[in-house]
Order: sequence, then structure tokens, then C-alpha cells
Amino acid sequence: MKLITMPRLAIVGVAALSLAACNNKADDATEQAADQVEASSDAAADALDQQADQMGGASEEAMENKADAIRDTGEAKADALEEKADAQAGHP
Repeated sequence: MKLITMPRLAIVGVAALSLAACNNKADDATEQAADQVEASSDAAADALDQQADQMGGASEEAMENKADAIRDTGEAKADALEEKADAQAGHP
């Protein structure tokens, strides 16, 4: 087993500090909002998929398409919020 030497420990410490400095509260809040948007749209789409499973034919396919559209919209909104969070944090 390798021992952790002081230079390696210093590198890990500097990396941890630089990552901690990147976070700010506005950035974190916006990222949490993005996660909530995506989770909410996924839950709604899952509910539609469950309803679609009880149907058949064209009705089932229409419900599944609607569920896919909800997921896509939620993902797009979440992506936009994550881009906003990156901008708030000063990330390119």
C-alpha cells in the first residue's frame, strides 16, 4: 500500500479548496431548481406512462408521445437553468 506523501496531500488539498471556491449560493440554488424541474417532469411523464400501459393502440402511443414531450421539455428547462447557474458562477 502506498503512503500518502506530503506533496500528494498538498495537491489534493489545493484541488479541494479550488472546487469549494467555485461554488456560490446563487449557483447552488439554481442548480437545485434545475434538479427539481427535471425530477418533476420525470414524475409527470412516468405517471402518463403508467396510464398509457393501461390503454392500447393509438391511445397508448399518444400518451407515450406526450410523456416523452414532457420529459424533453423538463430536460430543456433544466439545461437552461444549469447554464444560468454556470453563468452566475462565472463558468464558461
